[in-house]
Amino acid sequence: MEFRNAVFVVTEEHSCPLYNVGEEFSVQNSSLSVDRDKPVCLLMVRELLKALSDTKALEQRISLQPQQKAKFECGGCTGLIRFEYKKERAYSTLQMNLLKAAEQRAKQQIIAQFFGILRDMELFEPLSDFDLQDLALMMKMKGYPPNKIIIEEGERGTNFYVVLSGKVAVVRKDSEIIAEIGPGGIFGEMSLLSGELTYPSVYSRTACQLATLNSKDFKHVLSKYPILQIFFYRVLVNRAQENTLRQGKISSGMSGDLTEINPVDLFQMINSGGKTGRVSFELEGSGTAEALFNEGEVVSCSHGALTDKNAFFAILVQQRGRFTYTKGLTAEEKQLPVLGGFMGLVMEGLQRIDEEQEIGDE
Repeated sequence: MEFRNAVFVVTEEHSCPLYNVGEEFSVQNSSLSVDRDKPVCLLMVRELLKALSDTKALEQRISLQPQQKAKFECGGCTGLIRFEYKKERAYSTLQMNLLKAAEQRAKQQIIAQFFGILRDMELFEPLSDFDLQDLALMMKMKGYPPNKIIIEEGERGTNFYVVLSGKVAVVRKDSEIIAEIGPGGIFGEMSLLSGELTYPSVYSRTACQLATLNSKDFKHVLSKYPILQIFFYRVLVNRAQENTLRQGKISSGMSGDLTEINPVDLFQMINSGGKTGRVSFELEGSGTAEALFNEGEVVSCSHGALTDKNAFFAILVQQRGRFTYTKGLTAEEKQLPVLGGFMGLVMEGLQRIDEEQEIGDE
């Protein structure tokens, strides 16, 4: 049996930063390829090569257990995936190949039908047609009948949604409709960006067609197309500015409770206003913390024994306690170097929060 042409499929995944269950790795003439638009993980390549290098052992495993799949795993980084030998590419049936081709054509037809909507969206305006087509092929298309719950308040956000046709309604617990979203509208991104639980609920107002990206692919898209981070950064800032607790400009001596304004929104407001000052925290269960801003950029952070970036990331996850903003820094503090681009710091921090939550859910 020859394994130079083989297909492996991911059957289990725990906090892997790249791959999802169901994605395939194809080996053809000893060359490896993965699903469209996904980078190749060198740690995973090492495990696959290890599996394929001992063809005698692999053949024995398959022949001794013909009703079971030969299983392997990659746990070389912070995540873990398990994958199994699916088949030799040469043995793929004609029917399977035809089915796969038919599914691909159907998806391309759907994308072609709604490409104009994606092209006209402000979110995707910076992308070329080629990049937008590649991104669209990563999306999954889902249809919903009228009055179907899509996102329920209080859940952990799992998907980013684009409305292609029909309407969805954003609804409070008291059944009050806050807004309706039609073709070209988006939702679900706030929970993915902030790490907060979803609020409020969203349901299909009419029959609708949605394009979705799961949280992992959403992060991959932001990493591949950094220009999109600017759009979502503006969304986060706008939400912070619209919050009733923060109407008007932040001023020296302003204080608040973290149950009403989380650190992400607070820091974004200081950054967008180009403020120079310090935010002092009294945190429930974890003592005090402090963040210094010079013209809106973070120049120093402390939280217990943590300093700088590590302290900044630790403060982002805090949910209980109080803060006070005080205008101004000393001349010495104003000379401190910036810790990093503010948007990049926030995105890195939110990614860390999400990864820690995924590990905690295992």
